[in-house]
Amino acid sequence: MSITVNLYYKGKDGNALKFAREMLESGIVDKVRSEEGNERYEYFLPMDDPETVLLIDRWRDQEALDLHHKSPIMARIAELREKYRLRLRVERYIDKK
Repeated sequence: MSITVNLYYKGKDGNALKFAREMLESGIVDKVRSEEGNERYEYFLPMDDPETVLLIDRWRDQEALDLHHKSPIMARIAELREKYRLRLRVERYIDKK
């Protein structure tokens, strides 16, 4: 089983892209990718919405995702989301294969 979470970060004045860049440049993305159970953590830019960044975040199972949500990394991500004043929309998909 895998759990995929699509997170749409939306801001103003390019803040969503600035957030994603800081996530990458600060090493947070690498830390998340190295967490046990992480299968994918990638940012994408919608062609028709320059103020949104899509994160595709996939985890092996609910336990791995729960551990990620309890990790100190999540506090840092929340700080950056607040710094860039981003709104968040979430979609969740479960692959039971």
